[in-house]
Amino acid sequence: MFELLLFSSLTVLFPLGHTSLPLVINTWPFKNATAAAWNALQSGGSVLDAVEKGCARCEMEQCDGSVGYGGSPDETGETTLDAMIMNGDTMEVGAVADLRRIKNAIGVARAVMEHTEHTLLVGESASVFAENMGFVAEDLTTNNSVNIFSQWLKGNCQPNYRKNVFPDPSKSCGPYKPWATVRQNTRAQLVNTRSHDTIGMIVLDQHGHLAAGTSTNGLTHKIPGRVGDSPIVGAGAYADSSAGAASATGDGDLMMRFLPSYLAVELMRAGADPSAACKTAISRIKRHYSDFFGAIICANTTGHYGAACNKVPGLSQFHFMVSNPESDIPLLKSVDCF
Repeated sequence: MFELLLFSSLTVLFPLGHTSLPLVINTWPFKNATAAAWNALQSGGSVLDAVEKGCARCEMEQCDGSVGYGGSPDETGETTLDAMIMNGDTMEVGAVADLRRIKNAIGVARAVMEHTEHTLLVGESASVFAENMGFVAEDLTTNNSVNIFSQWLKGNCQPNYRKNVFPDPSKSCGPYKPWATVRQNTRAQLVNTRSHDTIGMIVLDQHGHLAAGTSTNGLTHKIPGRVGDSPIVGAGAYADSSAGAASATGDGDLMMRFLPSYLAVELMRAGADPSAACKTAISRIKRHYSDFFGAIICANTTGHYGAACNKVPGLSQFHFMVSNPESDIPLLKSVDCF
């Protein structure tokens, strides 16, 4: 309740979007993804179609190397994918994590939602499910991902995400074993805008139907099996057609602990404008991890939208895309981080 009383004092980060519908908004300057989602809506597709088309475009274009195949190899050199899609009308969700061999992760996530009673499938079993659903198995490795991996090995596996293990993870590769006595090591600062990127997308049509989705190849040099915030409901994204939607991007290992997308939607439900909701969601994380890398986009049911980000070296301003009836082309927007 205390946070709800703060809205009047929060600074609006930029002028709110007009209440013109439909609306497509997504993280980062992924213009082609925005256009693909917008075109899907204009062609009579549903909000789910639009989210799927938009995220799939990024998967095929390998947006910033952080979405889709051929990027962010893990400690074994393999690229794996995470994705989620949520229907704000029915509250149905489909998600996949640690997906192998399948390029269209957002498509598999939708298949989980529409063809199972489950919410999240992971790993090899998710890949087998995808193949059974008709998705083509392909190698997700490219020359680029092989090069990233080989250079990492040559540099003694730096950076990595191990702690309280031996041999010393700051100087050498594994295999690692735990120290008998856990030492309180501080978390390595590995802020890299290209190592954390996710496409997060929100689509709202003229009838008030909402959907949200995410797609990513995760954290570069992650420990095999790692799942970040992107496929986790309420963390990577959340949509409720009675309140609004949000999607986050950044250091998923930290952000997922606070369910920022769920929090932002609930704040909008309570009356917060999208900019204030976004800022409060970021502030909640910032209170515990002042130097975390992350941002969030928010939209309410009237088409108002906002965004917020935490200011750290390498991220002083966050860029995102918006498409609505005010323009014939997707517009690049930005917000100053705080």
